[in-house]
Amino acid sequence: MFPRLTLRVAILAALLGAPGLLQAQTSPTATAAPVDASRITLVIHGGAGTITRALMTPEKEKAYQEALNQALDMGYAVLKRGGTALDAVEASVRFMEDSPLFNAGKGAVFTHEGRNELDAAIMDGRTLAAGSIAGVTVVRNPITAARAVMEKSEHVLLTGPGAEQFAREKGVDIVPPSYFYTEARHQQLEKALAAERKPGTPDQLNAPSTEIKKPEKVKIKQKPGKPQGTVLPENQIFTEGKKYGTVGAVALDQFGNLAAATSTGGMTNKRYGRVGDAPIIGCGTYADNQSCAVSCTGWGEYFIRATVARDIAARMEYGQQPLQQAAQATIDKVAKLGGDGGLIAVDQAGNITLPFNSEGMYRAYIRGNGERQVLIYKQ
Repeated sequence: MFPRLTLRVAILAALLGAPGLLQAQTSPTATAAPVDASRITLVIHGGAGTITRALMTPEKEKAYQEALNQALDMGYAVLKRGGTALDAVEASVRFMEDSPLFNAGKGAVFTHEGRNELDAAIMDGRTLAAGSIAGVTVVRNPITAARAVMEKSEHVLLTGPGAEQFAREKGVDIVPPSYFYTEARHQQLEKALAAERKPGTPDQLNAPSTEIKKPEKVKIKQKPGKPQGTVLPENQIFTEGKKYGTVGAVALDQFGNLAAATSTGGMTNKRYGRVGDAPIIGCGTYADNQSCAVSCTGWGEYFIRATVARDIAARMEYGQQPLQQAAQATIDKVAKLGGDGGLIAVDQAGNITLPFNSEGMYRAYIRGNGERQVLIYKQ
């Protein structure tokens, strides 16, 4: 009896010691080793567009600087305590979704019909798992719903009422549509509709009534300890234009894994259930440990046609181009097509790039040594 038991113990010990066997079944976070801060990198963006110093007041600039710093802090805290790149990008994007300053979540723009329709995507560079949602109207944090699609379903992309039903079933925070109302975004829609009604405008006859009912505003309690930052009056929130305004994050964690996340309210005055590049894997969002993690912002139709996020990864993987060269070449391709915008990207070595061809792009990064920078305009 005892020799047989001893043999079983020996076999079990050998199996547990086999290289890769236990590791394949263990989460990267299941480690007692100290965090290797030298590998940590986090990059975020808050949208691209006509962002110039001439259009920015000191109060606006301060508000955006603070919000970007706080979004960095949310994701960086995850990485510093040994969390994954996936957790970090979700944390940073959630913060920006909860801010009315950005065209995502709470600050989403209005559609032609006066709704707020939200899109988001997230991707794990370690496994190539991905999840995205599009056209949802009641999901407070679309990025968390996108992650639920990735981790709790066999699908990649869910849309509309189906995506909302899935989010409810998985316990994602649901809010009334009125939660997303902001006066600044409503004014944006009014201006777009007024321009549409001018004589000679092709869509003049399809414009809805200007009497878009303002829904009752809903107050949502903030979670304890959540940084608040500078609060601007809603009519002072910066307007980035009808084709821009997306938030995103890319990260490299101590385990050498990459992740990307993107969230958006889409285009002001968009119609027909239009979906841009943000929730389309390989266009506005992509991550692969073999190349890079990318999150895009800009004129979505062109980013879809150029498959921007995957194109950068492919240039690195097949053409052996360094990250910065690959990203710039792809942005140049978008420009040649007639589109504009920008992106953020990081590779497994911690190299980063933040190219754009618009007037400005809200962007920031932080490294493991604490080095950080927040940028808004063309330098």
